[in-house]
Amino acid sequence: MRIEEKKIFVIIGVAIALVVAVKAILGHYNTTDDPGIPFYSTASKEVSNKALLIYKKNECKNCHTLWTQRNIMQTVPAPPLDGIGSIRTETFFYEYLSAEDPQLILPSRLKKEFQMPSYAHLLDDDRKILAAYMASLKVKDWYLEETRKREYEKLTGKKYNP
Repeated sequence: MRIEEKKIFVIIGVAIALVVAVKAILGHYNTTDDPGIPFYSTASKEVSNKALLIYKKNECKNCHTLWTQRNIMQTVPAPPLDGIGSIRTETFFYEYLSAEDPQLILPSRLKKEFQMPSYAHLLDDDRKILAAYMASLKVKDWYLEETRKREYEKLTGKKYNP
């Protein structure tokens, strides 16, 4: 075999190897397996806009994240609000926001300076809008179940069986 023929065989071999590798990689990437973003809101545009103005005005983002938006230079101590409406009701949020001491309703393990302050001083309508909005922040069932599973296994070291 001449040198030119050997080069051609090597090039063909490399090309075949690349085709096989690309097929293998693309074969494992299946977009139908991606369930999508698990967080959503059921609030109307009007309620969302009013609630977000109250959220910004009261600097809630200093402690909470919403729609997983974070300032990478800042540590956010309080729980994220994404999906919180899937585990709490509008009535709960209204009572919590109206309480003079929210720690009596939902005790916190955070340091005093990071604990939820009272929003009883807000107008009643503002507390109602915030409560409605917080209750509208939902998470899809599959994500909630996956989160429960991971937390159970992390805390107990045992396999999760619902």
